[in-house]
Amino acid sequence: MTVTKQSIIGDVLDNAPETAQFFFEIGMHCLGCPSARGESIEEACAVHGTDADALVAKINAFLAE
Repeated sequence: MTVTKQSIIGDVLDNAPETAQFFFEIGMHCLGCPSARGESIEEACAVHGTDADALVAKINAFLAE
């Protein structure tokens, strides 16, 4: 799986639940709520004031291991 800024958080978590740690690290603690699961990474990062590109890079590096 390759993650992009347009990836839906719920899809990422369904495919790789262990990536939740990266969302938690930047303050996304509401991963179980319906709206968070339906948001793209880019949308969620905008709400939380974080860098979507950095998060995507970190997740993809982890998944590549």
